[in-house]
Amino acid sequence: MRKRQLAAAVTLAMAAVTVAITTSAGAAQTERISIAANPTADLPGPDASAQIVNGTKTTVKEHPFIIAGMRVGGGGPQGQSCTASVVGKRKIITAAHCMIDAVGDKSYIYGDDDLNTPGDETFRTKLASFKTHPNYSGNGGWKTGYDVAVVTTADDLPVPEAQWAKVAGSGDTALTAPGKSALSLGYGKTSSSGGSGELRKTTLPINDPSGCNVFDIKVNGDLMVCSGFNDGRTANCSGDSGGPLIVDGVIVGVSSWGSSKCDRYSIFGRLTNAMGDWARGEIGGTTPPGDGTFSVALSPATGKVDAGKYLSTSVTTKAGDQGAEKLDLSASGLPTGATATFQPASVNSGDVAKLTLQTAATTPSGTYKVTVTAKGTSGSKAAEYTLTVGDGGQPPTGSLKVTVAPNAATVGPGGYANATVTITGGTGAVKLTGTGGLSGPMFSPATTSNGTSRMTVAGPYQRGTHKVTITATDSTGKTGSAEYTITVR
Repeated sequence: MRKRQLAAAVTLAMAAVTVAITTSAGAAQTERISIAANPTADLPGPDASAQIVNGTKTTVKEHPFIIAGMRVGGGGPQGQSCTASVVGKRKIITAAHCMIDAVGDKSYIYGDDDLNTPGDETFRTKLASFKTHPNYSGNGGWKTGYDVAVVTTADDLPVPEAQWAKVAGSGDTALTAPGKSALSLGYGKTSSSGGSGELRKTTLPINDPSGCNVFDIKVNGDLMVCSGFNDGRTANCSGDSGGPLIVDGVIVGVSSWGSSKCDRYSIFGRLTNAMGDWARGEIGGTTPPGDGTFSVALSPATGKVDAGKYLSTSVTTKAGDQGAEKLDLSASGLPTGATATFQPASVNSGDVAKLTLQTAATTPSGTYKVTVTAKGTSGSKAAEYTLTVGDGGQPPTGSLKVTVAPNAATVGPGGYANATVTITGGTGAVKLTGTGGLSGPMFSPATTSNGTSRMTVAGPYQRGTHKVTITATDSTGKTGSAEYTITVR
């Protein structure tokens, strides 16, 4: 990717002070000094956001934890302003200045490689809350450090736990040793005046911070990671703020600031210290999420039972490279009235447990996805069991049944809501279409063969209650429909 050149805020440009730097050799040589700016799309107009400079295009499929930060008034496509990483079910890590310095209502778009073509995303959610590091000093605090924040989203993020990004902590200092090679990702500009909105990546070397003081503010190596080059060959730029710096599969920094012309070093908020420990605590654990070194599976992975009866399956585990570890077993997604019993409730990786699923006489007919989770010291892993109760709740042969859950939402004018559409019955692949809302609902995928799709719908700008109609059409032309209610407050 082109090096993302950080767009300087107007106030920063006016306040910048030029100072001289003496080389480490002690010569009276004066080096060019760059005005520092944070890489957030904080200037109005089409040139306000940016992408990685001299990088290459990449995809969310390749990096499934990456997510785009949007805000009202953001300078990038659709208001893109920052980049972030999914680290939990509703948790995102980004830069503190993306939350404090960049004003405007914020939301996040997932699944889109190019924000210049609206409607490609698979998911959109609003910000529910956020926490910046307690030592972040407020507006402009990126100049002195602690530029990290943990965001809680309004909706569950469509990223499996195994694909959540891992966050470094104080025990990972070796990952930011000078000479390490790091990956940077973001939706920012391709130059200080270039376009933005495409997901790009670039490789940056990690440098000794003492050699990176070529700006009008100090690079504090205790709180910042200096990466990249001093000649502008590749760098972060406006719109890349909050994006990850990754070494050996672990986020070691979040994009914080750099040259206003995106032509020198890129500076990241350091996570291989107490800042990373703080972020991991806010995310919900002191260890990186999800990547247990062991494996877990179910045999068989499907079963059918009448209401009031039970059935069993085997939970098989296998130790990873770190050897055997104790695994605690649990189950979620059970239908009403059903219980799960593990014998035993904890095993050593490599052992087998018996899982018994007991339904009640009142358990509704239907097909359910039961998730079995094993948690150990190295993380957690999950396996899925398909449980069919009674006739599975299937409609008559050949007909289509469409359900939406939830079937209603309340949003602000133009606000987004999400729901899951489930189709049962029919023949072959089923195509989803719809009417209502601001411009009709979007489905991901629009054609489904497994019976489920994610629906995103925007509320009209007129207040009141509006109906959205979802229509499913199978390969033989049979149709089914359902209604969804969206209320604009």
